[in-house]
Amino acid sequence: MRIAVLNKDRCKPDKCSPFGEKPCIKYCPKVRTGDETIVLSPNGKYVEITESLCTGCGICIKKCPFNAISIINLPDPLKNQITYRYGPDQFSLFRMAIPKKGKVLGLIGQNGIGKSTMLSILSGDLKMNLGKFNEDIPNNDAIVNFFKGSELQQYFLDLFNEKLKVVLKPQNINLIPKHVVGKVYDLLKKNDVNDLLDNIVQDLNLNGILDRKLSVLSGGEVQRVAIAAAYLKDADVYLIDEPSSYLDVSERINMAKLIRSLSDNNKTVVVVEHDLAILDYLSDYISLFYGVPGAYGIISHPQGVRVGINIYLNGYIKDENVRIRDEPIKFHERPPIDSLFDTGASIFSYENLEKTLGDFHLTVTGSEVHAGEILGILGPNGIGKSTFIDLIANKIVSDNKINDIEEKNLKVSLKPQYIKINENKLVSDTLTKIRLAPFLSQPYKKRLINSLKLENIKDRKMSELSGGELQRVTIADCLSTEADIYLLDEPSAFLDIEMRLTVAQLLRKSIEDLKKSAFVVEHDIITQDFIADSILVFEGTPGIEGRALAPLNLRDGFNLFLKMMGITFRREKETKRPRVNKIGSSKDTYQKRINEYYYIPK
Repeated sequence: MRIAVLNKDRCKPDKCSPFGEKPCIKYCPKVRTGDETIVLSPNGKYVEITESLCTGCGICIKKCPFNAISIINLPDPLKNQITYRYGPDQFSLFRMAIPKKGKVLGLIGQNGIGKSTMLSILSGDLKMNLGKFNEDIPNNDAIVNFFKGSELQQYFLDLFNEKLKVVLKPQNINLIPKHVVGKVYDLLKKNDVNDLLDNIVQDLNLNGILDRKLSVLSGGEVQRVAIAAAYLKDADVYLIDEPSSYLDVSERINMAKLIRSLSDNNKTVVVVEHDLAILDYLSDYISLFYGVPGAYGIISHPQGVRVGINIYLNGYIKDENVRIRDEPIKFHERPPIDSLFDTGASIFSYENLEKTLGDFHLTVTGSEVHAGEILGILGPNGIGKSTFIDLIANKIVSDNKINDIEEKNLKVSLKPQYIKINENKLVSDTLTKIRLAPFLSQPYKKRLINSLKLENIKDRKMSELSGGELQRVTIADCLSTEADIYLLDEPSAFLDIEMRLTVAQLLRKSIEDLKKSAFVVEHDIITQDFIADSILVFEGTPGIEGRALAPLNLRDGFNLFLKMMGITFRREKETKRPRVNKIGSSKDTYQKRINEYYYIPK
């Protein structure tokens, strides 16, 4: 089968050929023979492609100056497996993952591949159309019959007959404070139908924010409240979209335990998660999503969680004979070096620093930073990591008035944790900045643009971008600014697994090429392992006191941090990826005894 996909945001008939025939129409062989394979839409704002007339020659793809057209050939058996299409020439989703009672289904795949679409279908917010439109849209009976003989038949039958109560924890939690007013306690009490509030408050550490309004909460606090509100509702099915965003490592483990307890109570749970270690920890089985983001997504047959994640990393689905990645993603069992980063000239040294903000006090142990070095910052939320970044960025002044950055006339480039949007700015403005930067080499510019896939969104406004797209543009803006020190606060937030690892590799290569240094705050342990040369651990009491220790090598840094968290990781035999040990298990107990919390023993 063949599908045509048109990106309406990029299609600009008034710009590609204001007065003459549009290139895609003009050069289409079928149009030249008299067929209306490609025509201008009635409103003149985009073109329409008739898939049944298209030969798949690809000429329209090459002739479109805005890269708005994709013609994709797919295996014929998929023709009868399409479950949803947003419209003619729009994104298509094939198959459905199968939720099971008393199990946690994990969904893994790139952004824009259909995971949130599937959750919307399972929740009933989006009506499945089986790829049909207008008068051909199927009714409920046709949808139920489409899944005849599978577990999904009963699921949709119950959903349509309102026998299933479904709760959806949305992906974009930033919108919650805009639509929900009042205090945290009032919101949670309203949803507490089974008198579980006191237990949930303890499990998610919500005691300190119960009397606060949602509008003043941090991202991590809003996330925990959203998870608590979903859990407290009495439902049959729980759909959780990206629950680890903004959470620190300890909070992620607590969240995963809570979600797993739902399945223990015989509830049906489906989770979209980009943190591989957490997805592995909380899932019973997984479904892989593959395809072309924004064009089509295919859902794999269900896989066991260990095998499924390994398949995703290796990039080959054996039972479907499909390769979804050219090169497998590999992990290292041991840190690349056992000594502190000591190559490269010293860029700057910072002395012992102190900063008091209200009731919170931060102390920083002074150290030295070298050219080409990336210092990974690990610590719980509310411990002063972002305050430290602001001190280095010279956004705030330390209590002891020490500012090595200013004294040495060093330039700083910052990617903040919470991104402020300039609504009038276009992505193309960042592209222009990169291309005109005189201090960047052409290979550097090309790598930055291609790795972060900026060309695909160049004509869009910053205000129109998704969380992941906005993150990519902001990282590009940071790394294309001339500076001595690059500061990135949670760069993997909202990014999918593929892009997290791409960004990690991009950061390493960029800092190495520029011969500068970087500080990176990151809660995704696997991503931080890919990025960092040295580890800066923050300890103390969140919200009261934070202490930034001197940098440690990777082994000592991860050991110290994970010891504080009480968490150990083992290595999966085939891919060497880190897997979280269940607390109290034999592996967990053994690794704690020998003080090896992350890497395999020397």
